This record gives sequence, structure tokens and C-alpha cells, in this order.
Amino acid sequence: MANSTLIIRELRVRTVCVPMEHPHRTASGVVSESPLVLTDVVTEDGTVGHSIIFTYTRAALKSTAEFLANLEPFIVDQALAPREISRLLASRFRLLGTQGLVGMALAGLDMALWDAVARSYQTSLVRLLGGVEKPIPAYGAVGYDGVEGSAKTAEAWAKAGFKGIKAKIGYATVAEDLEVIRAMRSATGGDVEIMIDYNQSLTPQQAINRIRVLDDEGLTWVEEPTLAHDYRGHAQITREVSTPIQCGENWWGTLDMQHAIDANASDYMMPDVMKIGGVSGWLGAAELAQTKGIMLSSHLWPEVSAQLLSVTPTAHWLEYCDWWNSIVAEPLVIDNGTASTDCQLGTGVEWNESAVEKFLV
Repeated sequence: MANSTLIIRELRVRTVCVPMEHPHRTASGVVSESPLVLTDVVTEDGTVGHSIIFTYTRAALKSTAEFLANLEPFIVDQALAPREISRLLASRFRLLGTQGLVGMALAGLDMALWDAVARSYQTSLVRLLGGVEKPIPAYGAVGYDGVEGSAKTAEAWAKAGFKGIKAKIGYATVAEDLEVIRAMRSATGGDVEIMIDYNQSLTPQQAINRIRVLDDEGLTWVEEPTLAHDYRGHAQITREVSTPIQCGENWWGTLDMQHAIDANASDYMMPDVMKIGGVSGWLGAAELAQTKGIMLSSHLWPEVSAQLLSVTPTAHWLEYCDWWNSIVAEPLVIDNGTASTDCQLGTGVEWNESAVEKFLV
């Protein structure tokens, strides 16, 4: 849906680094801050749409922000029409490619444009898209924290009402993986669903060998056991183990998702709204998933993802994180383990300006 009566007048871009209250440990290092690009699209009547890009590392922050700012000449004086602008920019950058930092910038712009459209109608994204708010189950994240640390964090999520947790694993031996899983199960009382994430750390055969040992643990899914774009490898794993395989957070655009579907690469899929192409890309991904009956979960971006899952026919789980809550005026509310998007305006992203000023880079 577009508001063709509004014309885009300005694009504003800022960068912040937000310290994490609880640093997130992975097998490749500790994530202690969120480097973010904040985007504002301003229309002729003063409507402002917002979006967040997470660049994972400070090294990518400046270049991503500069590329996004350089998109301004392509959108100024254009109608506020996100899907048309997304199509035109994809065509413009076809030779350069729309993955990596380019894809992140284009998605950040797309999310801000959709936010502006919804705000121009004084409604939420889910209502703009013709849907209604739905209770979306959310899970909390557990880092690569060993037996004691993983159990402690899992217990905290369960006490907060979450019905699912997802832990980073991939320790030196499968016996250590198993010990972590069982410690979390014990700490949560057995009523919380447990997902695990190998973060692409295994070869296909290593993954098969390990997951066969874990197949009796009642896991909801095993995520990205091998390289994200090894569709054939993931398909082999999916065929040879019993536990469902989850993939998708590192796919760039719906074409990557189509390749995965064609290869039968995983049982479940979880697009990242930034990497899949923003709101426009997610809508395409949801249509692909519906045609195959594939359950779709989200990766990061809880505010916008909760609304997108509300209009996704095969919605599964919302990944919840609070990594940038401090700069958002009204962070997403999780009530008894489900995301609440009632009364949100736009995508739910609006700035806590005093916090933004504090963390400006």
C-alpha cells in the first residue's frame, strides 16, 4: 500500500553504538554493543518514518550509513510508495549487487518508507497490511555461556514468562552440547521449548553425527548447523536427522530463500527482515513460505517482526532481543511469553532522543 498523495522530501541518517546490558557470547566472540544506523524518511507534510540497521560491527557502521545517505537523490521528490521504490532501487543496483552492506542499506530505507506510510494513515503496519494484531510466541536468547551460564540465563527467561529459549552451542564435543541442553531443560522445568543454534560451525557430516546424538532431546529445532548458503549440505542434514532444521537468517533476499526451498534445505525458515529486503522482502518471503506450508519465524528486529508475523500465514516464533531497547521510545512488550503489538503506530520504531544523543557516533 502506498500513500501516493505524499512526496518524500528528506532522508536523515545517524549512527549510534548502544552498549548491551547483557553482552551476548558466541563461539566467535562476545557481542557487547549494537552498532546501529538510524534512518528517518521525511515527507512533505512532516510525517517521519523510522528504521534501524544493525551492522554487527563498528567497522561496517560508517560505510553503511554513508551508502544509505547517498540514496537520498533517488527518493527525494518521489511518491511515498515503498514497493515501487524497492523495485526501482533493486534494478538500479543490480550490477553492484543487493547483498551485504548494499542490501542492508536498501532494507533500512524500505523499513523507514513503510513506517512513514503507516504513520501517514495514523495506523500500525499490521493494520496497513490488512491484518490484525495476533499473539506471537516469543523466545529468548542464550549465549555461548557453558553449562552454568546457559542454565542461569534459560531460567531467567522462563521466570519472565517466555515459552521458548534458543542457545548457542557447538562446544568441543557433542557431550558438552548435550550437557548444556540438559542443564537448560532442568533449569526451566521442562515446560519451555528449547532451540539450539550452531552458527554454521559444522560440516554437513559433523552436523549429522552430532544431531543424531541430540535427536532424543525433544528440541524444537537445530539452527544453521552448516554454512548458511550450503543448501545441498543443509538438505542432506535435514534428510538424515529427526530434529527439525531451521535456516534463513543469513539469506539475502527472496531468491536465496527460493534456492533453499528448491533444495529442501530446511524444515523451518526464519528470515531476517534486514537481510531479506525489509518489509517488502518479508512480504515476498511470507508468500513463498505459504505456498509450501513452511513455518516462518523471525530473526532480530522484534518490533517490526512481531507485526510482520501477524500477517504471515505460517507464522511460528518471534526471536526477542532487547539489544537496542534503550534508544526506542516504546520497546516491544512481551506479555506472558507473547508479543503484544496493540496500539503501536507504524512499525513500532520511534526514537528516545535523549538516549540517541548519548550514544551517537
